[in-house]
Amino acid sequence: MLGVGAVGLGCAPMSWAYSPSQRRGEVSERTVHAALDAGVELLDTADMYGPFTNELLLGRVLATRRADAFVSTKCGLLVGDQHLLADGRPEYVRRACDASLRRLRTDVIDLYQLHRADPEIPVEETWGAMAELVTAGKVRALGMCAVGLRDGPRRAGRVRDAPYAAAVRQLARMQQVFPVSAVQAELSVWAPESLDLLLPWCAERGVGFLAAMPLGRGFLTGTLTPGQGFEEDDVRARHPRFTAEMMAANQPLVAGLRRVAERHGATPAQVALAWVLGRGRQVVAVPGTKRPDWAVENAAAARLRLTPRDLADIAALPPARSSWD
Repeated sequence: MLGVGAVGLGCAPMSWAYSPSQRRGEVSERTVHAALDAGVELLDTADMYGPFTNELLLGRVLATRRADAFVSTKCGLLVGDQHLLADGRPEYVRRACDASLRRLRTDVIDLYQLHRADPEIPVEETWGAMAELVTAGKVRALGMCAVGLRDGPRRAGRVRDAPYAAAVRQLARMQQVFPVSAVQAELSVWAPESLDLLLPWCAERGVGFLAAMPLGRGFLTGTLTPGQGFEEDDVRARHPRFTAEMMAANQPLVAGLRRVAERHGATPAQVALAWVLGRGRQVVAVPGTKRPDWAVENAAAARLRLTPRDLADIAALPPARSSWD
C-alpha cells in the first residue's frame, strides 16, 4: 500500500493530450494548490508530458509545498516526431531520473514509474537500474504503468490472452528483481478490464493500484455531448469511443451514474470515482484535470459511500461500446 489519500491528481491534462487551447499554466498551478488544499496527496506526472513542461509546472508548486505532496513521475517514453518511443536503457533511466529531480525541484521522488517497457531491452535490466535509484536515495519506491499492456500477443493455435495477462507476466519478472510498490492502469465504469487479473494480482501482494482515467477521459462526468468535436491534438479526436455515434450510444452509462448521483446530492463524476474506490483498499483513483473546481470536486468523492442498491444499478448498466466493436 502507498499510504496516500484515496483520490490523487492526474496532472497530464495540464500539459498533454487534452484540449491544448485550454491549457493555462497559472490556472494549472492553482489546480495543484487547490487539490493539495482539499487533502489530495498523490500528484501524478511524467517526463514525457509536454514533454518536460508538466514536471516544471509541478516544480513551481513543490518549491513551497513539497511536504504536502506524494510525488509520482515516470520514465521510459520519449516523444518522437510521429509517435512515442520506449527507452529502457539503464543509462537513460539514470539520466531521466536526475533530470526529473531537477525539474520537480526535489531531492527525492516518492514513486518512480516505468511508463512503458522497452521491447528491445529485457525489463529486468531496466527495473534493476531503477532499483539502483532507490539504493542511491533518489527514489523511494518503484511502480509500473501498465496502461498499454491490456492485450497479450496472438499466438499460433491460441486465442488472444485475457486483458492484462501480458502485464501480469511481466510484473512477475520485475518482482523477482525488486519489489513493485504500485501498478497504474486504466479502471473505470466503462473500462473494467483490470478487475479480472491485474487488480487481483496487486491485492494478493499488497501492491498499490493507481486507477488511471477513472472518469473515462471525461466522458463519465456528463459534461461532454455527442458530436461536440475535439481539437486535432486531443487524443479523443481519434479514440473509438469518442465518435459522435459512440458517444450517443454510451449515454445510458452517464444517465445511470446521474441517477445514482441524485440520490446522494453528488455529481456523476463523484459516483464514477466512488465506484472505482470501492474496488479495493489498495486502489487510488487518479483523475486528471486542469481546473481547480474539478480537482476539489474529485477529492470530495473519497467521502461518498455507495449503497448496495447503487452498486446494483451501476452493475446493470450496459457495457460501453466502441467503434472497434
